[in-house]
Amino acid sequence: MEQEKQQVIDTVSRYVDINLTPFGKPQRGVIDVEKRDPMYDGNGVVYMLSIFEKDELVNNRIGTYMVLLNKGDQAGFHEHYSKREQELYVIVHGEGEYIERIGKDTVTRKFNLKKGNVTAISGENNYHSIINTGDEPLVIFVITTYEKV
Repeated sequence: MEQEKQQVIDTVSRYVDINLTPFGKPQRGVIDVEKRDPMYDGNGVVYMLSIFEKDELVNNRIGTYMVLLNKGDQAGFHEHYSKREQELYVIVHGEGEYIERIGKDTVTRKFNLKKGNVTAISGENNYHSIINTGDEPLVIFVITTYEKV
């Protein structure tokens, strides 16, 4: 797995400089690579490239790169309300189709996304999914924050 992790980092590094500059600390790169095969019952493989240490972000659960290397790779439908979260996707490379739905069965909207686009989801019974539709890796910076209670 270590070789696979390094191959993912090397592939993504051809498109994005993955470095974190935390205030008052040395600059650093990826500290962990998690393979999700599948991710939320999606298709293919999704990699999560962590650059933050656990509990390093205030009021955030996740600040990570999500990578869908191949066309058709998908982060399947999932919701965030049960964890009281809001999630942002910032597309930093590639192209994808973002799909929203209310409830578990009805697709409500689809969007073609490209570099620079941002999505946001929160609220009860709202689900989202993203699929790599391009010939290059889809690289997304994901920010998941806790909602105020």
